[in-house]
Amino acid sequence: MALQHNHSLLAARTTVQQSEAQEVTANLRPNPTLFTDWEYLPLVHPNTNLADYLHDSTEGDIGMSYLFERGKKRQHRLKAAKDATAVTRFQVTDNERGLTFQVAQLFINVQLAESTLDLARLDVKSFATTVDIGEKQYKAGGISENDYLKIKLQLLQFQQDVQQAQLARAQALSDLRQQLGYESVPANYDVEGVFDYQSLPFAIDELQRKALDNRPDLSAATLGVTAADSQHELARADGKVDVTASSNYSHVNAISALTFSVSVPLPIFNRNQGEIARTRYVMTQAQQLQAAARGQVMTDVRDAYEALETSDQIAQYYRSGYLDVSRKSRDISEYAYHRGATSLLDFLDAERSYRATQLAWRQTIAAYLTALEQLRDAVGTRSLP
Repeated sequence: MALQHNHSLLAARTTVQQSEAQEVTANLRPNPTLFTDWEYLPLVHPNTNLADYLHDSTEGDIGMSYLFERGKKRQHRLKAAKDATAVTRFQVTDNERGLTFQVAQLFINVQLAESTLDLARLDVKSFATTVDIGEKQYKAGGISENDYLKIKLQLLQFQQDVQQAQLARAQALSDLRQQLGYESVPANYDVEGVFDYQSLPFAIDELQRKALDNRPDLSAATLGVTAADSQHELARADGKVDVTASSNYSHVNAISALTFSVSVPLPIFNRNQGEIARTRYVMTQAQQLQAAARGQVMTDVRDAYEALETSDQIAQYYRSGYLDVSRKSRDISEYAYHRGATSLLDFLDAERSYRATQLAWRQTIAAYLTALEQLRDAVGTRSLP
């Protein structure tokens, strides 16, 4: 949806159309020049017959001139424009790559917010039972008023968590809607998707090879070298002198005559040497940018791979038993507290530990999924080996 409706991307795609229009301009030939004049017209009526005077004593000229370009300038202009269009296409494709990652990241943010909201609501529902039991115990004299107030304050914390989670969800959906194209989805839309951890094995060497083949920014940098070479060839072609040929029909003093002329500028001072030198350095610049882009691709894949590996290891820690430990600890403490076998502080501490562990687990899932999307972005394709 974002690739179809995102306004920034749609605006970027027009740069390809603009570049294609410049190809049309580059391929145009010079226009011929038509010129005419009528000289020695009288300001006052002549003493002789006016028609005879105009025929015998005035001069009229009409002619045409045309600039003949040398050095295959038009062909070089067209090639340079086409090469620039090819670079622009890959730059737009790179914008699509960036947008795809942004949408995936925001989608995960919505999933995290909704999962956190579900957890907060469960905590409120579960702890509300504890508050009811604590109220009965307080009224029966089983616990002090201070302990009962501590329980109520803990419920307030869980209620605040619900409100904060609702806010995070609303903001995440709003940010995602902006990337999808604000008008493309209704205000009350929602997302669906599996929000869970799934280990996926990857080989760093294979990922880097695939990135070198798929990254559009590297392709744009590579074509930038070709485009710079085309600009250099165009500058050299512009250094060739052009020839202007003209023909003229004149009627002077009752005599009709034809005139042909050719003009050629003498390349004594200006041979376009400055632009030729500049474009030569542009070629060197483009080669360095290509090398930098290649290195950046390898670095991006390495960084994303390491982030995914780290997230995977952290997720494995939680799955190895810590989630069950925190749940069992909370359940045991709750059971014992309701029966007076443990203190309120121990129960609240177990409750907070369970909540923190569950929240951290959800954040770990989000971090893993985000790292996976970052790896896809670094490789330049949604399909990983």
